Amino acid sequence: MAIVELEVRDRVALVTLNDPDRRNAVSHVVNAGLISALDEVDARDDVGAMVLTGAGSAFCAGAVLDDLAGCGSAEELRSIYSGFLRLDSMTVPTIAAVNGPAVGAGMNMALACDVIVAGHSARFDTRFLQLGVHPGGGHTWRLERLVGRQAATAMLLFGEVLDGDQAAARGLAWRCIDDETLIPAAMALAGHSAVAPPELVGAIRTTLDRMEAVTTATEAMSVELGPQWESMQSEAFTSLVARMKDRISGRS
Repeated sequence: MAIVELEVRDRVALVTLNDPDRRNAVSHVVNAGLISALDEVDARDDVGAMVLTGAGSAFCAGAVLDDLAGCGSAEELRSIYSGFLRLDSMTVPTIAAVNGPAVGAGMNMALACDVIVAGHSARFDTRFLQLGVHPGGGHTWRLERLVGRQAATAMLLFGEVLDGDQAAARGLAWRCIDDETLIPAAMALAGHSAVAPPELVGAIRTTLDRMEAVTTATEAMSVELGPQWESMQSEAFTSLVARMKDRISGRS
């Protein structure tokens, strides 16, 4: 079986890290398999969104220590990040369905996705300090953006570990879901985006990225104005408005 599996259902790609004996740890082999799967997802015209999860009882248990310790330079260390850096550049929206422990670099896999949903058995554990290594791969930036400075410090410097419910309460996860329904729920959530016009989805994601540097409502309106006007010229907008008017007319 493939080290990373890819399945497409109703325009949603399900990508599964499939090395359960090593708790789906980030190895050079897993990174290569993940990049190949993600390249295929981006190349397919029958995919509009993606869910990432792990096989077995773990989402991703961090980097393989031999691969990490074997890096001979800072540039070589960057290769450990290649999988989640590729996740960060996906052209379709991504959801991490965290089905168990997400540790260190495994947390980076989740943090690189647009949205995180967690099972009750999820565990978010930064673990870097306990290994005597500084966080990498954008971990501190991504984590603090979601949970704020105090919670990020508690996790990074004081060893706090969040379960699925705590992650949802802190804003690290969007929702905590029963383990047995985690994947169907994540796939259903992704489906809302998967059936939308791809150009519109891409434009909204680009706007969200641009909003990180915006400080006023007036500036925000200016950023949105061009893409909004362009979307209103699309065939999808005309068709959807006509359908909505027909429904309203039918109700009245």
